[in-house]
Amino acid sequence: MENPDVVVIGGGAAGLMCALTAGQRGRRVLVLDSSNKVGKKILMSGGGRCNFTNLFADANNFICSNPHFCKSALSRYDQWQFIALVEAHGIAYHERKHGELFCDTSAKEILAMLIDECQEAKVEILTHCTINSIVTKSAHDQRFELSTSHGVYQTGSVVIATGGLSIPKMGASGFGYDIAKQFGLTVKPTRAGLVPLVFSDKLKEVCERLSGVSIDCRLSRYDEDVTSGKPLASFDEALLFSHRGLTGPAALQISNYWHEREAITLNVLPDLDISSWLKEAKRSRPKLLMRNLLAERLPKSLTAELELIFWATDKNKVLSDWTDASLEELGNLLSHWHLKPSGTQGYRTAEVTLGGVDTTEISSKTMESKRQPGLFFVGEVLDVTGHLGGFNFQWAWSSGYTAGNYV
Repeated sequence: MENPDVVVIGGGAAGLMCALTAGQRGRRVLVLDSSNKVGKKILMSGGGRCNFTNLFADANNFICSNPHFCKSALSRYDQWQFIALVEAHGIAYHERKHGELFCDTSAKEILAMLIDECQEAKVEILTHCTINSIVTKSAHDQRFELSTSHGVYQTGSVVIATGGLSIPKMGASGFGYDIAKQFGLTVKPTRAGLVPLVFSDKLKEVCERLSGVSIDCRLSRYDEDVTSGKPLASFDEALLFSHRGLTGPAALQISNYWHEREAITLNVLPDLDISSWLKEAKRSRPKLLMRNLLAERLPKSLTAELELIFWATDKNKVLSDWTDASLEELGNLLSHWHLKPSGTQGYRTAEVTLGGVDTTEISSKTMESKRQPGLFFVGEVLDVTGHLGGFNFQWAWSSGYTAGNYV
């Protein structure tokens, strides 16, 4: 396509959504992607079934330095509109916990839907395309000139949909941030998000021994290591111990709020007032050992590790020999177990990138740079990160659609 109206750089969820939306408006759209195929992250998501949105998607499910920024796009194109598109293509789907929607069969159906919509809108997609430079032609001519491995293109609108730094084996790079800086935009510091947590202290050995054990728990992050007060973030989800640390939904969720050298708080039985339960058990079953009581609600292997950590010297005491004060203390320990990760597994396994292009310099109504007319940013490259559960895909659809209506 010679000198298209719009060039979208990045053929992921946000880029394809932007392209098809602009194409439906009659814009001549060219999508350029560096990899051998578009939509790779779509294909691998949700265990190959693509958690494509969430029934409860709203601005409260997103992390952004400018917290009101995502409201406009999410209202302009919400989860119900994307669900309607999925249904119009006859894609069968189902709901899992917390409103998560997955394809019944394969993530390939979502990608095929997007590509079909692009073809219908006469969008051209080129893969194996390296972008060498993006410049404006002159101070008087605000059109862009893109030098690529497929040739030179001139266009009035460029959309950066290159994603973040997560999962580099899928082709992730900092290209979008470099372009933002080139045109004078601020890029907020980035770090891995929705990523497993690792430990280097004695807890690493505990996690190694518990590798493969899963529990339903509550993971929280407080301002300080306190046993009271409202947490900054808290998630009731499944937690999976691994040979390196903690993974599973609870760990991934809290990783978005965790910073280096901070502690997180684990409640191993979030549906219970643990102290009251222990004291009631003392009255009703006084001859029971603590480990046998906890093993009724927790995996035996975890109970054994908790015993070593919290009541090793009292392991042979029956409940009647525990004072109410000591049961109260143990209950507090089990509901506010402070853990200090040494780090995360990093971008290699992260599902998203936190931080990115500063949204105070982007129009929330159009996704256009306030500093450079005709330059748009959508999806993960922006400083907007969703919780686990289909929210990041919804941001891709919403931001892509919003930009697609203005490019």
